[in-house]
Amino acid sequence: MSRSIKPYLASTLSILLAASFAAPASAQDKPKSYKPAAVTATKTTATPKLDGVADDAAWKTAPVYKFKAIKGVNFKDGKGETEGTLQLAYTTDSIYLLITYADPTMSVQRSPFVKQADGSWKKLSDPDDKGGDNNKFYEDKMAIIWNMDNSIFGFNERFSCGALCHAGEPGKAYGNKYSGEEGEIGDIWHMKYVRTGVIGQTDDQYVDHTQYDKEKSPEAGRKSDAKTGGGYNDVKLVDGKPEFMSKDGKAANKGGTYWIREEDKVAFDDSKFKAGDEVASIRVALFTGDRGDIATAAKWANGKWTIEMSRKLVTGSKTDVNFSDLAKTYGFGIAFFDNAQVRHAMIQEPLILSFAK
Repeated sequence: MSRSIKPYLASTLSILLAASFAAPASAQDKPKSYKPAAVTATKTTATPKLDGVADDAAWKTAPVYKFKAIKGVNFKDGKGETEGTLQLAYTTDSIYLLITYADPTMSVQRSPFVKQADGSWKKLSDPDDKGGDNNKFYEDKMAIIWNMDNSIFGFNERFSCGALCHAGEPGKAYGNKYSGEEGEIGDIWHMKYVRTGVIGQTDDQYVDHTQYDKEKSPEAGRKSDAKTGGGYNDVKLVDGKPEFMSKDGKAANKGGTYWIREEDKVAFDDSKFKAGDEVASIRVALFTGDRGDIATAAKWANGKWTIEMSRKLVTGSKTDVNFSDLAKTYGFGIAFFDNAQVRHAMIQEPLILSFAK
């Protein structure tokens, strides 16, 4: 299909401004394209168990793709870089992914409430955060964007997720994400450890051509799939105190958790906490519906994340990538967040998935 010059210029400008999902750019940045890298999903009859252990038979035979991800923040020595491996397998009805990568710390201290010496409660925040850019008190995350129906111009051929990035725009400290033209859609698989990983899911979202507007579209093109229930919600301060706590009554920094499972929430009891205690500011529950169709096991140990995912090959959702033709290839990109809200390390080359027969 012929394309106008407009999306090409928009995509090229994106690269000038950002190297990947939303990477910041300097005046010296130049457009860069990267040679696509082939990855292969092996067919298996032995369904992998999602447990974060990754000792299944399928992973012993699936090809291993080794990667390096760069241009993030934190990670080892504060260089914003990590290395890891990627493997894929599939059965007659589902696709499975195994992703491992280095991260010296497990980050779960996602903006908790902290009890002050005077008995009041205050949310812990990054003093350098100028808006949606928390890099000190957040969570570890990992995100995949699939180029649905090869609709995003330049994604598979050269730019990967950089085709969606628009840094330097007003209103956001770290830029916006949207495609260059209506009909260009990416399927986002966003594993947010505190909000979804701990309960065995990855947040199913998508990105379209919607541009940033402070009132109408503050998230620009990034949107969430439909849900019928569940999800995560902030804990509010009511009369100066958190509205809920976990039923075990433990401070998060004293053996508790930085999340409250919806089934474990109880009314807050201030008498159980002392100055310096931290409590969760987020409630979590399993998504139901379209947004909850990616099962996940994420485990951190010895300086490494091991993440296993599975989803039906075909969901039928208009906001999902559907692997309906196993003779075709599917472009995607991956980013890694170490205790960072948006500043991530990314695999620069477009990844092109094919299914082995």
